[in-house]
Amino acid sequence: MKLGGAYGLRTLARGALRPPGNDSAFLLDVHRRAVPTERMARYDDHYPVDLVIVGAGAGGATLAQRLARRGWKVVVLEVGPFWDPDEDWVSDEAGSHDLYWTDQRVVGGKDPVELGKNNSGRGVGGSMVHYAGYCPRFHPSDFETRSRDGVGQDWPIAYGELKRHYELLELELPVAGDYWPWGDPHRYPHTAHPVAGGAELAWAGALELGIEMRVGPVGITNGSFGNRPHCIYRGFCLQGCKVNAKASPLVTHVPDAIAHGVEIRTDCMVTRVEVDDSSGAVTGVRYISGGSERLQRADAVAVAGYSIETPRLLLNSTSRRFPQGLGNSSDQVGRCVMVQGAPQVAGRFPEEVRMYKAPPPEISSEQFYETDPARGFARGFSIQTVGPLPIGWAEHVMADGHWGQALREYARDYNHWYTLGALSELLSLTDNRVMLASGVNDQNGIPVARMDYSQCENDRKNIAFAKRTLREILEAAGAQDILTIDRYAHLVGGCRMGTDPEHSVVGPDHRVWGIPNLLIADGSVMPTQGSANPAITIMALASRLADKLERKLLDGRAGGRRLSARRREASRDENRGRASGVRPRSSPTPGGGESALRRDHTSAGRRSHAAGQLPDDQVG
Repeated sequence: MKLGGAYGLRTLARGALRPPGNDSAFLLDVHRRAVPTERMARYDDHYPVDLVIVGAGAGGATLAQRLARRGWKVVVLEVGPFWDPDEDWVSDEAGSHDLYWTDQRVVGGKDPVELGKNNSGRGVGGSMVHYAGYCPRFHPSDFETRSRDGVGQDWPIAYGELKRHYELLELELPVAGDYWPWGDPHRYPHTAHPVAGGAELAWAGALELGIEMRVGPVGITNGSFGNRPHCIYRGFCLQGCKVNAKASPLVTHVPDAIAHGVEIRTDCMVTRVEVDDSSGAVTGVRYISGGSERLQRADAVAVAGYSIETPRLLLNSTSRRFPQGLGNSSDQVGRCVMVQGAPQVAGRFPEEVRMYKAPPPEISSEQFYETDPARGFARGFSIQTVGPLPIGWAEHVMADGHWGQALREYARDYNHWYTLGALSELLSLTDNRVMLASGVNDQNGIPVARMDYSQCENDRKNIAFAKRTLREILEAAGAQDILTIDRYAHLVGGCRMGTDPEHSVVGPDHRVWGIPNLLIADGSVMPTQGSANPAITIMALASRLADKLERKLLDGRAGGRRLSARRREASRDENRGRASGVRPRSSPTPGGGESALRRDHTSAGRRSHAAGQLPDDQVG
């Protein structure tokens, strides 16, 4: 049965059926919230694993799980901790700051972006640990903005290449929501969550203006799912889900990855990617753990540190062969980094609406997602409800200019307010970029990242129109008072994919141009931002990449056949280990040889470079 055809049955069965190829929800312990790690594989640094992944977020954890299922030996290095929801997460805004990447960074430009809790995560699960749970797909138009609307860049892949991966991930997370009429219309495996009174008021206001709304989609269980419980609507989605109802790689992909032989090393800061200058291939990564520098050798490296730390790592990885950093021969690393305009407008109602009582994105609309020439700007925005908690609400009030006694009165009135947010697609601009900050180093002596960001006129028009629309909805709903805050959300870009090395960092297969065994597997490869939260698209890209890697390695060439045998041997070892209850120990690479991933593309590179051409698989 095709995946799409199974949706109706799975919607009826909800959490009783396992998603294909991922047992994570059923591997969690029913008596504790922490992910079981007692039987996690352990590899020696000197043993060259098949792949070392930098970062255990949406891209890195998904890629690790997919490849582990195919028999790959994978080590993931994560700068943050292995979170234990029972011990580490609290129902308190101020007590949740450890979830965010708050190390020093430098920002600049005409419209600088605040970096931290709103767009950067640390620890296993990455920033999805503290996202709101909103999981819409990108639209087909997002992949063709240059062709359709004359702005941004076309992707070197189409929506159709991610559709199957979207469907699979919506089963794995799982995603709950109404039938979705926008973009590529589709259903979700879990039915929509109930909504609270504030959402009902906003919905009525939208309908009065002819704006269509839907409930969801959120990666939050509606009913039990494996050993994950139903959402209890505690309202702390942005502070980590204490009960594991909200999806993040920590609970959706890491347990299955560990069960299939992945090692995740936490509190490891990767400082550089090592390169063999004679061949141009990468050989592993250097990292700091426990105050000591270590080297993990690998046949291939995938960087999944997201849109600030991935460019930073590539730029810091200089060598004789790559003096400007990896993938940066055309000065593209760090360019075209993007955020979304994320203004929020709050309305005060006579009755109590308690906006914290439900997943923050209760209802949403993508009616304004596509370009409408009548609006006077290209591309568009989406609308969703949000539920700032008291500290976030105080920041909202202060941003609208209220201090002192007025701030205290607005804080006391918190339960009467309800908030709508927009996600405006801001355009890809080459001068918006991540660089290394001059003269500013972190605690390890490594230059920190600097991000410069400025809006263009199209961006300003988009945000202004979105704010007016939110205000009109709340006014139509009967709001007595309205407050507005300007903000940003969701970093992507910085190492975008394309069809030539002059204007991109990676090709359609996520390989860095000119470096055959270096991959990028996070949101930094995205050429455009869209008006949708990027989490599930990042996961879909990583899932697609895993398929591409498997096909490339098992394509019938001599090296591919050797590695295929290696995968079968690993699978047999794993099965024997499961039968005996013992995790198989690491073993040297059969034949002591270079992996097919590195060898085949290195030789292809030598042949085609001699002819003045790129390897065939690096041409989009």
